Amino acid sequence: MSLRRLRALVLGESELEPHNIHTSLSASGIPITTVDCRSCSNPCEEGHSEYPRRFTIDYDSTLLGSMKPFRRQIVISTGKSDWDFNITDTPDSLAASIALSQPPTPAPEPISIELDEKAAGQCIPGVFTSSDSTRLSILNGSHKTLSVEEEEHTVLVLPDYTMVVGVRPADAPELWRTVLDASLPRHGMTTERSAFSSYVLPFACVILLCSHKRRDNRCAISAPKLENAFIRSLEGKGWTAHTQLEHIVDPPLEKFSGSAEAKERHIADELRALPATRKALILRNSHIGGHKFSGNCVLYLPSGSCIWYGRVSTHEVESIVENTILGGLVLPTLLRGGMNISRPGCPTLHDW
Repeated sequence: MSLRRLRALVLGESELEPHNIHTSLSASGIPITTVDCRSCSNPCEEGHSEYPRRFTIDYDSTLLGSMKPFRRQIVISTGKSDWDFNITDTPDSLAASIALSQPPTPAPEPISIELDEKAAGQCIPGVFTSSDSTRLSILNGSHKTLSVEEEEHTVLVLPDYTMVVGVRPADAPELWRTVLDASLPRHGMTTERSAFSSYVLPFACVILLCSHKRRDNRCAISAPKLENAFIRSLEGKGWTAHTQLEHIVDPPLEKFSGSAEAKERHIADELRALPATRKALILRNSHIGGHKFSGNCVLYLPSGSCIWYGRVSTHEVESIVENTILGGLVLPTLLRGGMNISRPGCPTLHDW
């Protein structure tokens, strides 16, 4: 029995029904909106690109909780939008090298569930903090490396909201030790020099769209349509939408000469300034699970929040841009789960 199903049984199926999800999320300090996730009429009169007739989507299974918690998620530069079935099985790849560099995953602790009403009310499937798991989620991405040498990858590290430039497959153990180990704070080691060059991601939002055709053709169909819809919507609101990384002229974080505390403040100041840039990065990525809920869309914000949406079509993109990317509010109807989205006392996910 899955943890999601077990939680559903403990909470009672009614807790996961749509009319109660809004209440549960709001009571947990998650900034939500009750507006319709579809902003256009049905049938659509705005020219949004439709999925093919045989594009099947699961509307029967419970969406909320259909994802696995993780500590960090990385996106490795490949310049491609499709990959081998299992990216960590690709010989001599950075994904494979990082997977081999990880220590054995410890056996999960036995689950102890309180059956009292108070404890049950605090448990929302799919909603977690970055400290709730030690798992590293390894993805390949469509972005090209910023390094001159193609074998030196550029790796996005999330929710840290940084990118590490110049990583070869042979560097995987060092990347794990200084950046990816679950015991490290949000921005990795700050007390020693690194062999890499890392930077704060210079975007107000990162949008990941699963496009892994060798896993499921539905994501290969949905990703380009959603990408175009996001670009159209964002540019219509005065934003710039990028599908590749930009070269950064500022010195890397490794060159910062102050104390560890000063470096943390410096990074925090950079992150807080990012929403004003009105720039979004849109990448296609490898398998994240839940293809039956295509299109799959993952949003990262500089504040450290990660929002997973499923069953996304071009008709929902405008609402996602308006309410989540600009407004910092979660759309419960589309929510598969999220990291660091419970923010009691904060009106939006953009607040710190």
